Parts: sequence; C-alpha cells; structure tokens
Amino acid sequence: MSNDLNQEFTGDFVVGLDAGGTRTRAVLAAAEDGRAFGEGAAGPGNALTVPVPRLTDHLVEAIGQAVPEAARARVVAVSGGFAGATAASAEDPGHVNARTALTAALRRLGIPADRIRVCSDIEAAFASAPGTPADGLALVAGTGAVALRITDRRTTTSVDGDGWLLGDDGSGFWIGRSAVRAALRMADGRGPTTVLAGSVGQALGVPDEALPADGDWSRDHREVYRMHVLPAVMAELPIRLARFAPLVVEAAREKDTVAEGILDEAADQLTDTVRALEPGPGERIVATGGLLGPEGPLTTPLTARLHTLGLTLDWVPDGCRGAVALARLAYDGDTR
Repeated sequence: MSNDLNQEFTGDFVVGLDAGGTRTRAVLAAAEDGRAFGEGAAGPGNALTVPVPRLTDHLVEAIGQAVPEAARARVVAVSGGFAGATAASAEDPGHVNARTALTAALRRLGIPADRIRVCSDIEAAFASAPGTPADGLALVAGTGAVALRITDRRTTTSVDGDGWLLGDDGSGFWIGRSAVRAALRMADGRGPTTVLAGSVGQALGVPDEALPADGDWSRDHREVYRMHVLPAVMAELPIRLARFAPLVVEAAREKDTVAEGILDEAADQLTDTVRALEPGPGERIVATGGLLGPEGPLTTPLTARLHTLGLTLDWVPDGCRGAVALARLAYDGDTR
C-alpha cells in the first residue's frame, strides 16, 4: 500500500481486475484520478474454466491483498476483465459466472457491490489504451491469437481465437508447433536443414548422438531422434507446444531461414486475422500479448504489414489500467 493511503487519504476508491487464464490481478485506485494505491494477485480467473467457488476464492485473495480493511467501505465501483466472459451479453455463461463470483467475493470482503462491471479481459485491455477508447480494434497475440471489433466498449465481431485445434493462427502455440513440425520434417527428409531440429531435440531430451551435427546425420540417428521427439510431445498437453516459440525467435536471430519463414508466416496470419475485421484506414488497433510487445518478435513485421492497410498498433501490457478506467466510468454513471 502506498504512503498516500497511510497519510489519511479520504477519497473514494475503485477496484480494477484483470482475470486471465494464468492469474488474477487486482488494483486499488482513486476514483477521482485513477492513482494506484495497492495491488494483489492470485490464481487463474477464466470464468469458463475455473469453477465459480474457486474463482471466488481467487478474487477474494487478489482483492483482499489490494484493498486493506480500512479502505473497503470506501470502494464505490469494481470492474473486472475476465477471460471467458464478455460485456456484450449479461446472459453469457462466462459473464454470469464472473458476476456471481465477483459479487460473492466482494460480499465476503465487506466491499459494497452496488456498481459492478464485467467484461472480457480483452475488452479491459482495449480500454487500457490512452484515452480509454470506446471503439476500435483489439488484437491479442500470445499463446493464442484473436482479433476483435469493439463498439461502445463491447465486442461486436471476433476473428479466430478458435483454440489450438482449430485456429489461433500466428500465435505462440502456432509458432511452437511449427518449430516441432520443421524439426520432424528435417529428420524424415521432407524438409530443409534447420537449427530447430537441434534446439527442439535438446529441449525434449533427445540423446546427443541422435541430434543433427555438422557431419553426417545418419538415417539410424534420424529414426532415434523421431522415436524420442514424438512420444515426448504426445505426453504433454498440446498447448505446451507454445514453449518452443522462443526457440524459433532465437533461430531467426541466427538467420535460420526456416525460422525466419515461420515468423514471417505468423505475421501474415495475424494480418489476415485483422483484415477479416474489414478495418478502415486510420482505425486504432490496440494490441496485447507477448508476441507484440516492445520486445515482441512479431512487432516489427506486423507493424510493417498493417502500415500498408493504413493501420498502426498501440500496445498495452494487460487490462489492469483499463479495468480501473472502466470502474471509474461506472462510478461516474457510464455503464456502456
């Protein structure tokens, strides 16, 4: 908690929540100007995959850390961006679960629940952009990938976000899967030489003698390689393939043509995803996700591609700032 609160801050507070697939973050802020006073964190907050009782516990933990008991009666609005929820429909199962868990959590903490706002974590991230925009495009490129059109702070159109089996084209999962595919294609003779065969093999515990070397990579060694890689991959959840994406980035830095091709295709896929929203020239795109951050491997190639469409990217790290802004709007009576 900041020193300002300890010095008898007497104003009203709001709480903003960014509840994603891996963790839930809560921020206590001044209702007047959004100045942050406290933060808390807990477990996953996906409103569709985390059971409501457990989601409630995670919200209690995160909000309880952010809001000291002395300040709880002065919280005037709470806004939560939840993975698996949306602001578009109050009857949406994710929205219902999120609101139910949030209401219960606030009640347990003794925090007034008169002004509660529930939206998706992506809608909250969109609102994190400068000026708290109400309309525009959002693009997420992390482990998964999805693009949204947002109107009056609600999602009206979505493209992709179809999960590892059916979509998420250009995502970290897609890049990681492409790395393993390239390694296997090199091993069985269908694909070109790439350093990814060695780095993927090492990551999966392939014996050194079966890894490709500068000299001959014999057919027997290639078979041993495949016999180790396939069972190791199949033993994990499919989404774990995303952990190989950094190997592609590293290989591309070394000018491996296969790795460079994978990243180029990923940027093309994300461009197609945005194009499907039929953006107008000059429309704002708020981006989030590790692939598009300041150090993101797809930031430069995607920015160049979107520039040809008359579009530019505004990157935000998460939805906390947007959730706080939406809570402040709810306090002011803006329920859009």
